[in-house]
Amino acid sequence: MGGLQWRGLATLVLAACIPSEGLWAQSSGICGIGSAAGTKSDACAEVRARKTPDATQAPWSAIGRVNFASFAQRFHCTGVLIADRLVLTAAHCLYNGQSKTWVRAEDVIFAGGYQRGKAVAASPVRRYFLAKERPLVGGLSDRRKDWAVLELSSPLGEALGVIEPWQGGAAGPGFVAGYAGLRPHVQNHTAPCPPNPPQAGIILVQCPLMRGDSGAPYIVETPDGLRVRAITSAVRTHEDGVEALMVPVENIDIPKS
Repeated sequence: MGGLQWRGLATLVLAACIPSEGLWAQSSGICGIGSAAGTKSDACAEVRARKTPDATQAPWSAIGRVNFASFAQRFHCTGVLIADRLVLTAAHCLYNGQSKTWVRAEDVIFAGGYQRGKAVAASPVRRYFLAKERPLVGGLSDRRKDWAVLELSSPLGEALGVIEPWQGGAAGPGFVAGYAGLRPHVQNHTAPCPPNPPQAGIILVQCPLMRGDSGAPYIVETPDGLRVRAITSAVRTHEDGVEALMVPVENIDIPKS
């Protein structure tokens, strides 16, 4: 797959959006690892154990749900505000596998600091940016292209705060904050997730993630504060648990805000 030799290819699952009515293959895979009963139970317990911050307060308010709604369908992913109007998420969150089309920007809303049905601030998406060679979701050949930058209609930086992209330099092990499928209305974050050796431009971390965490930021502590190091693309089984595949920010073409 685009030069990546995946271990256990059959277990690779999109850390996908939460669909309604079984939209596309996003609904397959619970807690990121398919249907193996014993392992699933353990992985789900780890997801439930994730900490719940106060999403109304910075820095957590910069993280929110990327919500898609049309007449027939609704689903969500996770996104993070990195500038006044710019949100990072995963490209596959914007692909409707049922109709095999990219969704319209006007059908997507970013709800920042979302918690239990309320958001600190929200804005429709004016337009979004993908890799120049758009990834083919469903037959995704290069996960380094599984990123999207949303340009919001309204500036939300003052209301939500931002978490800027990592620019290099010192950084410790990161954590992931998102809206996992087991708790889709409550922002929750992992403990620090140890990285595994990177593979062909993809960051690999052992982290209890699942569908709904697509686009969730991998956040690291730096001397300058918290920074977005990568965004979540997919998860797969690993001998030590669940391994997440992350698109590093240096592989993302971020437009000037």
